[in-house]
Amino acid sequence: MTRLLQTAIALLLFTSQILAQTDPKAQEILKGVSAKYRSYKSLSADFKLVIADQKTKKSENQSGSITIKGSQFNLAMKDQTVMSDGKNSWTYLKESNEVQISEAKTDANAITPTTIFTMYEKGFKSKFIAEKKSGAKTIQLIQLVPDDAKKAFFKIELSIDKKDKYVTEAKVFNKDGNIITYSIAKFNPNVVVTDDLFTFNKSKYPGVEVVDLR
Repeated sequence: MTRLLQTAIALLLFTSQILAQTDPKAQEILKGVSAKYRSYKSLSADFKLVIADQKTKKSENQSGSITIKGSQFNLAMKDQTVMSDGKNSWTYLKESNEVQISEAKTDANAITPTTIFTMYEKGFKSKFIAEKKSGAKTIQLIQLVPDDAKKAFFKIELSIDKKDKYVTEAKVFNKDGNIITYSIAKFNPNVVVTDDLFTFNKSKYPGVEVVDLR
């Protein structure tokens, strides 16, 4: 579940500077989004996650928030919180009052909340689909198709705020029939945050069981 949630939030905040482009307009938009993200010292976002199974017609809904500062992040969901200071990660499971400690991922190809903005610089073809109005916002739609046919998904559709240059929604189409939609409800760049948000303080969780997986 932790891996799923990290993947979900990573894709929710997905922006990239894709080099293997076939559509110049899509490339220009994505480079602008990537440059905007890189200009932030920190950011926070509230999100909604919907996993829809096209076979059973059932769906699962979750919501949460994430705060990112450099290589550090704090991902808060209903049943768990994931914290990372860039070196170590703590996954706190609320129901069992347990925290699992592991080394922070260093694989450049791994999907994490802090690598999502740069990890897709290769391996995708992009296409500008359309521009539409959503309330007072102008949304640009871009489709991404992976070069690697072995990926678990066959395409991603991004909705990008044209003015503020951030992803408002990412829709992932999996080969197993699931469509996963991640929507940003609130986006705040350059938030004031202290580093203690990204580490686990055992004293705040009486009786917590610590499982060190490092």
